[in-house]
Amino acid sequence: MFLQMHSLTSFHASLLNRDDAGLAKRIPFGDAQRLRVSSQCLKRHWTECLRKEISLPAGTRTRHFFSRAISERLIDEKNIEREVADEATKILAALIFMKLKDLKKLHKEKDQEKLLEKIRKTDSYKKFDTDLQMDQPALLGKPEADFLIKLISKELSEPTSDLSCLAAHLLEGLIGQNEKNIDAMLRQAGHGNLYAGFEGALFGRFVTSDILARSDAAVHVAHAFTVHPVATEVDYFTVVDDLNREEETGAAHAGEMELGGGLFYEYIAVDIPLLVSNFTACKPEAWREQDASDIKNTLRALLEAIATVSPGAKLGATAPYARADFALFESGPQQPRSLANAYLQALQFRSGDDPMQQAVDALGKHLQAVDGMYGATAEQRVAATTKQGAALGDIPLRPLDSAIDETLNAIFRG
Repeated sequence: MFLQMHSLTSFHASLLNRDDAGLAKRIPFGDAQRLRVSSQCLKRHWTECLRKEISLPAGTRTRHFFSRAISERLIDEKNIEREVADEATKILAALIFMKLKDLKKLHKEKDQEKLLEKIRKTDSYKKFDTDLQMDQPALLGKPEADFLIKLISKELSEPTSDLSCLAAHLLEGLIGQNEKNIDAMLRQAGHGNLYAGFEGALFGRFVTSDILARSDAAVHVAHAFTVHPVATEVDYFTVVDDLNREEETGAAHAGEMELGGGLFYEYIAVDIPLLVSNFTACKPEAWREQDASDIKNTLRALLEAIATVSPGAKLGATAPYARADFALFESGPQQPRSLANAYLQALQFRSGDDPMQQAVDALGKHLQAVDGMYGATAEQRVAATTKQGAALGDIPLRPLDSAIDETLNAIFRG
């Protein structure tokens, strides 16, 4: 079962997503260059919105997880001395980023002092020797932080405990006799399968650690692109020095930035069985048997965010706030397919044309052509639009919230 959403949103003069040179991102598609907004940029803005809308455990993408989410909390919440907290966290970080085969070798060492010595000689420990920062940001969830804090503080609270005892305790807690030990403990602690937060359940998490669980993305997000050729201009701007107007009669500073307006096509596809599995830890084929209330609420918030949340650099200078004028929702077991090829030939707008209506019509005609070739490519469809839907055939038109509810009810059967 899949859910697909196609949307069309028009932005006025703005700089939605910049490349490394500070210019608007582009992509060649069909017969023309287009403006582009990366999927990473889109997901970041949607996630920030979702964190305000839903109360499920969240994740944090950071290099400072061990220093700020573990060590600082051990100091502030558990009253552990900084030196001990930092060293305990360093041992923990080293174990987490070791290969499972190396952890199993360490697990055979029954002498706790020798075990701690062996850990401190590993490359994984040395990587955190000068500070507790990871080489690159990783997505780690609050449930994982809570679990690891509990794992450390439980041992350090014992009067006879020392770092060698802690090392053995952490190793046992992380793998024991079962390489999935941490997953089981997280679920027993009441965190379900949202170890990396709802972000990990939606958009996935790739980690190189054998201990931390990888999460496959259930929500697949395409880069947004304009349905017409790229159109930008360089905005030249100046700044006046308010305290030096007598000597400085011109500008105290001059700069430039690239601005572009555009009508963007956005597309996402959601693997529903995988999403339910990410939320509940069930097998994907058992997704219909699960309580889907949290999942429906999260999807509803996500679909609303896609239609209403604007990505954008230069917020103060361009106010790039826009809402979709068109959204098509599809659901069914059929293999997802983008409708981007509706714009393989870039739309050309003439004076008097309604660009948004032209874009809606092009998408509707392409959808009819695809269905004409393959048969129905979705079981259920509903659209929300500010435009006429003649080219959409018999697809029902609803207000956005009704269209979302109708789609989710069709998937989850009420």
